[in-house]
Amino acid sequence: MTRYDDVLSGPRRPRREIPVHAAEPGMVVEDADSGFCGAVVGFEGGAVVLEDRHGKRRIFPLEPAAFLLDGVPVTLTRPVAAPQGGLRLTASGSIAVADRRARVARAGRIWVEGLHDAALVERVWGDDLRVEGVVVEPLDGIDDLPARVAEFGPGADARLGVLVDHLTPDTKESRIVARVTSPHVLVTGHPYVDIWQAVKPASVGIRAWPVVPRGTPWKEGVCAALGVPDPREMWRLILSRVDSYRDLETPLIGAVERLIDFVVEPAP
Repeated sequence: MTRYDDVLSGPRRPRREIPVHAAEPGMVVEDADSGFCGAVVGFEGGAVVLEDRHGKRRIFPLEPAAFLLDGVPVTLTRPVAAPQGGLRLTASGSIAVADRRARVARAGRIWVEGLHDAALVERVWGDDLRVEGVVVEPLDGIDDLPARVAEFGPGADARLGVLVDHLTPDTKESRIVARVTSPHVLVTGHPYVDIWQAVKPASVGIRAWPVVPRGTPWKEGVCAALGVPDPREMWRLILSRVDSYRDLETPLIGAVERLIDFVVEPAP
């Protein structure tokens, strides 16, 4: 079998002297990977709980150089005698809301390109989506996206978020997205050819995603390189290895978080 470069072998961040700060309650920091910005409101084990200006809470591991304080990378530590939170987390890293029923579905929606995208979003953000009343609907690709958006009729109380694969400059996808101009629609995406590739190779048990020759369907090329006879079998394996946001690449995490925030943000 072809050997692939280990994309995880390099250092996560440059090795340099990183300031260390105690995460005092009320300190506002930004998670360097996801861009989530919030004030310190508590702790859970080896992680800190941040709350943003909308009241949304997420939990992040206290890893070296994992946060930005006034734009500068820092390492956060728990202050002495920090209170124990006893919080339960969702797969997205958010604080689980106890004894709260799922909200009635909003008029707004999040669209994704296909069934695999929808299944992955549900696996990681399902609890958050039910609490917020956001429905995720799969499209059959985005070739007809401008017409579908016009048919949906987005508005201030019915915002639409769209997650697009392979959204990079000078691609077919970027040209289609440029034709969607409604202020009530937010299109975000990730640079990966397929949603499979947004799952970290290490989580799947491989060193790197195979490089598929031009002209070969990507999923079939991946399966051939990895010795998996059926793409459906490969997808079942991939999905079974995703337990939380930690199994996903940062661009996908940030894209989905922005879509959820956009759809649930109150109309001005």
